[in-house]
Amino acid sequence: MLMANANIYLTLLLLLSFLKWGQSASNYVHDACSVTRYRALCIRTLAPFSSSAKTSPSKWARAGVSVTIGETKKVAHYLLEVKKHREMRGRYRIALSDCIECFQNAIDELHGSLGVLRNLSASNFYSQIGDVTTWIVKLEQSEEGR
Repeated sequence: MLMANANIYLTLLLLLSFLKWGQSASNYVHDACSVTRYRALCIRTLAPFSSSAKTSPSKWARAGVSVTIGETKKVAHYLLEVKKHREMRGRYRIALSDCIECFQNAIDELHGSLGVLRNLSASNFYSQIGDVTTWIVKLEQSEEGR
């Protein structure tokens, strides 16, 4: 759960820092990750995207969301395996099912966010980023409410 939260925060903070960027490509991942709570995790996770993202805030945001989708899928798969192979009964099984559903919803919302990020337009930029930010905050709040 911590990894999923860290990645959600990473994605949210990357999106919110769009306007701050404009530095050299060599320090881009360090600069982008300077606004995150888990800076070392951010740098380690996004460093492989440095050569393709360079100075494109859109590509960095897509990379952050893509990594988040991948990590969230790993957690959801693990939870499904736990549910399938471990004997759980009663409220523990119900709680695990709720958790799995939450992760599956998160994956759907993240895919929606990635779709918007792939089709950003200058005329609707602030509205589109606002939508993505709303979805990610909604995910964060649903995680906290569980």
